[in-house]
Amino acid sequence: MRVPLLDLKLQFKQIEHEVRSAIDGLLESQMFVLGQAVKDIETGIAQLCGAKHAYGCASGSDAIQIALTALDVGPGDEVITSPFSFFSTASYIVRTGAKPVFADIEPDTFNVDPAAVEAAIGESTKAILPVHLFGQPARMDAINEIAGARGIPVVEDAAQAIGALFDGTPAGSLGTAAAFSFYPTKNLSCYGDGGMMTTSDDELAYKLDWLRRHGETGKNMHTMLGMNSRLDAIHAAVLSAKLPYLDGWNEGRRANAQAYNELFRQAGINSNLVKTPYSIETENKAHRHVYHQYTLRVESRDELAEHLRAREIGCLIAYPSTLYQQPCFSHLGYSDGLCPEAEKAATEVISLPIFPELTRAQIEAVVEAISEFYQ
Repeated sequence: MRVPLLDLKLQFKQIEHEVRSAIDGLLESQMFVLGQAVKDIETGIAQLCGAKHAYGCASGSDAIQIALTALDVGPGDEVITSPFSFFSTASYIVRTGAKPVFADIEPDTFNVDPAAVEAAIGESTKAILPVHLFGQPARMDAINEIAGARGIPVVEDAAQAIGALFDGTPAGSLGTAAAFSFYPTKNLSCYGDGGMMTTSDDELAYKLDWLRRHGETGKNMHTMLGMNSRLDAIHAAVLSAKLPYLDGWNEGRRANAQAYNELFRQAGINSNLVKTPYSIETENKAHRHVYHQYTLRVESRDELAEHLRAREIGCLIAYPSTLYQQPCFSHLGYSDGLCPEAEKAATEVISLPIFPELTRAQIEAVVEAISEFYQ
């Protein structure tokens, strides 16, 4: 049975009428830059996240840079983050002129380890940038306690975690500010690049708004060196059409994750060969993992990936190396062995299809193919 990693056409069929109506309305208005469509989705995301303010921007990557810039992060500063994440987590720290300082991850959640964060803090630490990887929030209680004791702001990289909860609090209001991505593969996506920044800090909110608009604080008055990073109104209209479906889609992903867990248990594969994702919901039911990715730790990962692809089963090796091992960051002076848990994860993780329209038969086919490989 063919099982794609993601099939956005199935989602589009559910919401085609709403999306086309939203786009047609925008074409009638001819308001393509900011305007009411953008204000509407900003209001919707702010309410979803429990934040006072939300501002659309051109991408999740830009959202990180703008948030750090608004916090006055710049040359000579250090930002502590995870080495096991998408490229822009570190690259947009470097773009501010600051240096990323990498703290190792927890082996079970793949999120940054609060103890490693605390050990990495130095005199030049200007911010902490935890990543809610694969749809599960980092341990924000411990991270906020560490940061708060030292007066260090925390910016959530929540690109993969819209709708997730930590102890009942939504991603997007767990730190000083947060960055979201609406790239087409995300749980809530637009039809291209798009991003959002959230905060409940009024002063910081003004800066986020100004910085995405060339730093313009009044007509032809630029008091900050900003950037041109506005969420296109067509993308905003699409997002508003999709937003009412987000909770249901997330629940579909969570149900599929539980089906995988159940089927892997029934298959009886040795946990030393296949380890299913760990969710901190087992510790506290007020947490919610939204499974942007369903990611296993496996033995013989690359060979398993070949086996699955040969059977037309989609899979993803998201991060085959740590961020500090990327050639463009060699000037930072980091060496192999800096974060052993992250380096180990990079050789073992593989993500399986998890999109909400996935059928039980497709999930069974994936587990059967993996069982076949290890037999």
